[in-house]
Amino acid sequence: MKTALITGVNGMDGSHLADLLLTKGYKVWGLERRTSHRNRVNTSHLANHANFHFIDGDLTDQNSLLRSLHKSDPDEVYNLAAQSCVGVSWDIPESTGDVNALGCLRMLEAIREYNPKIKFYQACTSEMYGKMVENPANENTPFYPRSPYGVAKLYAYWITKNYRESYNMFACSGILFNHESERRGIEFVTRKITDGVARIHLGLADSISLGNLDSKRDWGYAPDYVEGMWKMLQQDQPDDFVLATGDTYSIRQFLDLAFDAIGIAEWESYVTIDPRYYRPAEVDVLRGDYSKAKDILDWQPKVKLKEMVSKMVINDLSILSKE
Repeated sequence: MKTALITGVNGMDGSHLADLLLTKGYKVWGLERRTSHRNRVNTSHLANHANFHFIDGDLTDQNSLLRSLHKSDPDEVYNLAAQSCVGVSWDIPESTGDVNALGCLRMLEAIREYNPKIKFYQACTSEMYGKMVENPANENTPFYPRSPYGVAKLYAYWITKNYRESYNMFACSGILFNHESERRGIEFVTRKITDGVARIHLGLADSISLGNLDSKRDWGYAPDYVEGMWKMLQQDQPDDFVLATGDTYSIRQFLDLAFDAIGIAEWESYVTIDPRYYRPAEVDVLRGDYSKAKDILDWQPKVKLKEMVSKMVINDLSILSKE
């Protein structure tokens, strides 16, 4: 039986990855920070699973990472924990760098010290491309991050590559374009939209307050993307891969699909624009080329945007109807 350690296990990607690995017969350890309130909404269904265990640890605490490795003794480590909100990274840039950049370094160093044969996956992001110099972007496209979040993730990308080349470690970065699911946090614009649409349908709200509606993103479905993460660590040689759909849609088009799920075609009167949600440096468009992942990993996205948005709206309607 293989063993995996997942940081950020209570997040969207972490919980979907835990589900996937458990179906493949893994023993899964989920790293979580020891806080007064532990948010286990996304992992509550795993509470009694015989092969799933929580373990205390923090990416800002090197010793806690070493202890987590000693206790879990993993074959694979998936580093998904992060300060994951791009907009917030301008408000807390130092903390974002400490977790997203140096947190990756701390985990790599802990692995090198404990057992350098452990396979390591680092969650990177299309935000590293930022002001895109090539569209669509692939693994060879130059980076141009436009946020403290993107800059911090770029450090994580390069330090992962550096440890791979310096110490012959099996260390990979997945450059994942936007991906969502029913488990996405409410602070993200996609979930904010589907939750808002559900509230409007149920008479619990009159409008949704948003920022730039013209930003375009390459959106996929999170369960598809965690399968790509796993496939990266099953290869003979470590490498970095872009996961994307190759399609791009604006926030306006996302709104079209979300409101269409409740039968509303003209949604403009339900949406207000709040300048507070504009970013200091906007990323206008992101689109990825996943050809390398398709060729080498035999990976490609399965769930289309319309189906994903419908799933998210239906899920939010179900949640709100029970409150």
